[in-house]
Amino acid sequence: MTSPNPPNRIDYLRISLIDRCNFQCVYCMPEGADLQYALKEHWLTHDEILQLLREVFIPLGFTRFRLTGGEPLLRPGIVELVRAIAQLPQTEDLAITTNGFLLADLAQPLYEAGLRRINISLDSLNAETFQQIIGGRGRSRWQDVWRGIQTAHKVGFSPLKLNVVVIPGINDHEVLDLAALSIEQEWHVRFIEFMPIGNDTLFGSKGWIDSESIRAQIRDRWGIKTSSIKGNGPADVFQITGAKGTIGFISQMSECFCDRCNRMRLSADGLLRPCLLNENGQIDLRTSLRNGIPLSKIREQVAVLVNEKPEINFKMRESGVTGAYSRTMSQIGG
Repeated sequence: MTSPNPPNRIDYLRISLIDRCNFQCVYCMPEGADLQYALKEHWLTHDEILQLLREVFIPLGFTRFRLTGGEPLLRPGIVELVRAIAQLPQTEDLAITTNGFLLADLAQPLYEAGLRRINISLDSLNAETFQQIIGGRGRSRWQDVWRGIQTAHKVGFSPLKLNVVVIPGINDHEVLDLAALSIEQEWHVRFIEFMPIGNDTLFGSKGWIDSESIRAQIRDRWGIKTSSIKGNGPADVFQITGAKGTIGFISQMSECFCDRCNRMRLSADGLLRPCLLNENGQIDLRTSLRNGIPLSKIREQVAVLVNEKPEINFKMRESGVTGAYSRTMSQIGG
């Protein structure tokens, strides 16, 4: 079977390792949400993940992989899984998205296992604001995350990306301070528009700030230019004048990028979906594997979904990026 070759090559798989998290961020798992976590025995095992990569996704042209959650560093054996994926001959790029809380202890082992790219959520530079965003009680965890960021930097992760979800009235006043992190270090700070997935109440009361408004603040303060550095995803990348790093904007609300989307998503319990915002057409790969469906048949199913993705992208763009979804962001592995 030949690899599908739609106008936008679909070669990037986001693999959720766990649907649980040690934070409860307001844009991801709102307080009071009735979350139904997958049983551990329903998670894809490491062997099942590797089997799907080797026998299904890689033969279909997937060469770039990102490990997500929930919080992927909570997954037992994460270092060994990273090593196994990094050693696959066809792996061209492997990255992790993490909240950074456990990173100080894991950065070195992950780097030695072959990981080179990492995205860390950092929604505020203020410990109190940070705690307000991540939820929970007790001491602030900001220092732990900042230590994880510093450790990852010293270990040698490059590029080191910092993700910021901008929420009106909570952290939008920190845009310039966060953007400034890209000036002295070769860090990539990425501003993400707030989305109404699993947080309808907060989204309804706060709304969202479009990327152009954020760009305008940064442009007025320092001046910016389009960066020659391009990412693997949908971010529009710029650079503050004279900065060593970059600033990126993921504008899924104001500047729909469905026609540029090159990724599929595999949930921790084995559901493959073609779109973050739409569950229609998803395939239950775990059940197929455990029921003994031949890998060749599973590969054919996935190939059909991959080939349908450009049409799904088009429909999502035409509809203004509205979709049908029952899971929160942490459960999807967005």
